[in-house]
Amino acid sequence: MAPLPALAGLLASLPALAGLLAAGLLLAACTLIEAAPPTIEVAAPATSRTISSPEASLGAREHPRIVAAYGGVYSDPKVEAAVARVVGRLVAVSDDPTRTYRVTILNSPTVNAFALPGGYVYVTRGLLALAEDSSEVAAVIAHEMGHITAQHAFARQQRAEAAAVVTRVADAVQDTSAAKSAVAAAQLSLARFSQSQELEADKIGVGTLARAGYDPFAAARFLTAMGRFSQLSAAQQAASDKQPDFLSSHPATPERVALATREARQFSGPDVGDQDRDAYLKGLDGMLYGDDPREGYVRGTLFAHSLLGISFRVPDGFTLDNTPKAVLASDGGRIAMRFDGVDVPAGNSLTDYLRSGWVNGLIEDSIRTATINGLPAATAAAISDGWSFRIGLIRAPGRTYRFIFATANPSAAFESAFTTTLQSFHQLTPEEALALKPLRIRILRTQAGDTVDSLARRMKGAGAYSRELFVVLNQLDPAQPLVPGTLVKIVAD
Repeated sequence: MAPLPALAGLLASLPALAGLLAAGLLLAACTLIEAAPPTIEVAAPATSRTISSPEASLGAREHPRIVAAYGGVYSDPKVEAAVARVVGRLVAVSDDPTRTYRVTILNSPTVNAFALPGGYVYVTRGLLALAEDSSEVAAVIAHEMGHITAQHAFARQQRAEAAAVVTRVADAVQDTSAAKSAVAAAQLSLARFSQSQELEADKIGVGTLARAGYDPFAAARFLTAMGRFSQLSAAQQAASDKQPDFLSSHPATPERVALATREARQFSGPDVGDQDRDAYLKGLDGMLYGDDPREGYVRGTLFAHSLLGISFRVPDGFTLDNTPKAVLASDGGRIAMRFDGVDVPAGNSLTDYLRSGWVNGLIEDSIRTATINGLPAATAAAISDGWSFRIGLIRAPGRTYRFIFATANPSAAFESAFTTTLQSFHQLTPEEALALKPLRIRILRTQAGDTVDSLARRMKGAGAYSRELFVVLNQLDPAQPLVPGTLVKIVAD
């Protein structure tokens, strides 16, 4: 786990930190465990033309930043093969079959897909888990290819780079690495296109889908699935970081569903064209779902990291968000928390580190030392521009961990949330570490007597929403009985 120089710049300007917390916890930091370098990308079959600059140079420049922002490249030969087959069919019948496309699977649980100039297309493993068959994946990729051929991404990025807000955000951070993170986050907004651009890309995508021999109604089906997943996510209040995702940048509006359906009818009636459902689902079997083990696990209000050997729990009512950047939490807007790690040399005391200037507004006489579950700790308070902060440091073998709580309205609940969370921090026992396993997509064939409820009970990681997630992942009508012999997805370890 690397030091966190970016945090120093952010915390040296507490007003900027407060604004970020209020805006939804978009805080720049380093990962708890460094992500593996990008090694595998899914590319289209060999083609004859590579787009020249400036379009290609923009995409090539932003590609490493996109990959880093989304947890690296996801490596799974079966999944890569499934996506590669789709890409090959689409490119062959696209409006410009001589163009080269680079389709990258991002190691992120978010449902996301977007494009960069120069033929760069990105889909997350979270999106692949939501898709029900190859034709739905093809619908997403064809849509993004439509953005590229219509040069939407190029125009959008030019506007994003010209936006003064990017400069203001970067200037507010007094650290080079943090400034780069701020600019990269702003440039991710290029995933958001205008409504007219979305509709144009939908139209292009459905045409490409049909020419490739896929079910042209797959676009409307996936838009509907996105809408259902978005409603479930809202119910779970899981979107505490505001990283742009496919659900927000590509809203499944009735207009888009109607347009996709209308375009599909020009090519064929329902049930015409390949869906390739069983082959696609078999390729998903075993795919990582949710948190990457390198970044730890969120299980309800519990965060645990088997590689680092640590765990803590936030109070009931808080939503944990384990991002590649940091562990974030919120109770819905009143209290925000951020957890990360930093190197503090063994010869430096925790109290000296608190006084070392990495946060403004530190209240000197608030500094206290303590022992938490056998580990040395220190706490302090800070106030700046109407925001109250509580800071906790815990020194564990090889690393010092930081809890930062913030609120605009100090209260007993704020103090209690900070204290109980800090006191819950402990080193994992061997038994606890062994019990932590990543969640994966498992493909089952339904048997006689299986029901939505019986299979939903086998789901893990979704808690009270297991049934709803099972229904959404499999695009089921919960009122209809399951057909024996049908492949379905569950989330299990």
